Amino acid sequence: MKIEQSVIICNDFLASKRDFVYFCNREDRLNCLCTVRTNKQIVELLKTKEMKKLIIMSLMAMFGLTTVSAQKTVVAQKNQQVFDVVEQMPEYPGGMPALLEYLMQNVKYPEDAEKQKIEGKVVASFVVETDGSISEIKVLKPVYPSLDAEAVRVVQGMSNWTPGKQRGQFVRVRYTLPIMFHLK
Repeated sequence: MKIEQSVIICNDFLASKRDFVYFCNREDRLNCLCTVRTNKQIVELLKTKEMKKLIIMSLMAMFGLTTVSAQKTVVAQKNQQVFDVVEQMPEYPGGMPALLEYLMQNVKYPEDAEKQKIEGKVVASFVVETDGSISEIKVLKPVYPSLDAEAVRVVQGMSNWTPGKQRGQFVRVRYTLPIMFHLK
């Protein structure tokens, strides 16, 4: 019969027999949580404790990185205000004639608005980002739901603009674009 060696755990610390006597003979012996464990039990205990530590450390790292990332995004957005007017306004590639050509080729008159003979000017607003992409598309002056949706669709489909500049730096600029819906 093989007898396994045993180990003493006192207050979650590995203890020698000498330490065991010290821990358990102190005046606060009611608080002493000592157990005798076999080597196999200790290995399993250490594995679970190490696994818990690993999981906790992973979660802390993951949430820490997400928090840092979110904080950077918030700071970046706060630092980048949206201008209405800048020294150099954003421009559609090819200028205003190219923008008008794009609108004429891509605006599709919604069938329901055409059947009801609804016409009007939808005023759309959007932000030209520092990289020229379009964001924050809104309808400022709605006419009819399907016309408004078509205006948003067309603005979303635009290629990147040349971004606006203020004091030599690319900045975010709000741009307002009226889109006319007129039946022939």
